[in-house]
Amino acid sequence: MKFVDEATIRVVAGKGGSGCASFRREKFIPFGGPDGGDGGDGGSVYLVVDEGLNTLADFRHARRFEAKSGQPGMGRDRFGKGGADLDVRVPLGTMVYDAETGELISDLIHAGQRLLVAKGGRRGLGNLNFKTSTNRAPRKATKGFPGEQRELRLEMQVLADVGLLGLPNAGKSTLIRQVTAARPKVAAYPFTTLYPHLGVVRLGSEQSFVIADIPGLIEGAAEGAGLGIHFLKHLSRTRLLLHLVDAGIQDDGPSIAEQVRVVEAELRSYDKELFKRERWLVLNKLDLMPEDEAEKLRRKLARSVGKKHKLFLISAVTGFGCKELMFAIQRWIEAHPHIRASRIHTE
Repeated sequence: MKFVDEATIRVVAGKGGSGCASFRREKFIPFGGPDGGDGGDGGSVYLVVDEGLNTLADFRHARRFEAKSGQPGMGRDRFGKGGADLDVRVPLGTMVYDAETGELISDLIHAGQRLLVAKGGRRGLGNLNFKTSTNRAPRKATKGFPGEQRELRLEMQVLADVGLLGLPNAGKSTLIRQVTAARPKVAAYPFTTLYPHLGVVRLGSEQSFVIADIPGLIEGAAEGAGLGIHFLKHLSRTRLLLHLVDAGIQDDGPSIAEQVRVVEAELRSYDKELFKRERWLVLNKLDLMPEDEAEKLRRKLARSVGKKHKLFLISAVTGFGCKELMFAIQRWIEAHPHIRASRIHTE
């Protein structure tokens, strides 16, 4: 199944209704004059941010969006009805590009934001508009103008305070289930997560933050391996990175040091600024280790990575250490209110 965070759609605004060429004809009223009404304006197409959406998956099936055309004018000074506008709902964090030129049209980062992407065609004029002192019976009426149409490329990047990253099956989805109400699919095989999931961590009536479960990386992701660069783009919109590492690995699996190396190499290769962003190391699955081994591991890693990253040991399954980690994140966010996620990352 393809990871969907990009989509190409065509938007077509409605055509303006044509004006009417008509004359008033009633008994005992000679030379009634022109009475043809104008047509209605065509409907426009808007992109509207909907906080309830978190992927562009719906656009795999619906790719053409067309607003209603305006109705033509009629006799007896009757004007045509304007075409209804069309609102196309997109997730928060959607970047809108012109598919033909590659130009960035807008970055939709505010809830309820509404962006005009195709303007409706202007109405045609009825012959009543062309009556003059020298032309009392104009037969001229104009046709409605076509609406704008264009092809758009939509690219969604998650907006969140905290982003989870790590190799497949590191336990990111399990952690977000443990600390939020989000319910991403969880299973014991790689690439369980195909879409980013957002969850809100609530620690008090006025203490909360948004955490994003980003699908797992593999070596070479920055060059497009696996599900590739799509995953890394989402991390550009987070303020703090939590690097989850599987501490309960089997003998035939990668070592903790190797897991850390692979992810760090991908971040550095993709974006040096992203690599420099605040990143904490979180060792997960302590429930699979004896208590004495976990403590030895803590001391060993504290010596090697303690100066470089903050270190936490947790079990996302049992909840061990998760509350302490969440409160540490909340304190960091409150202490760094000036730090904001990057708005745009371009390749």
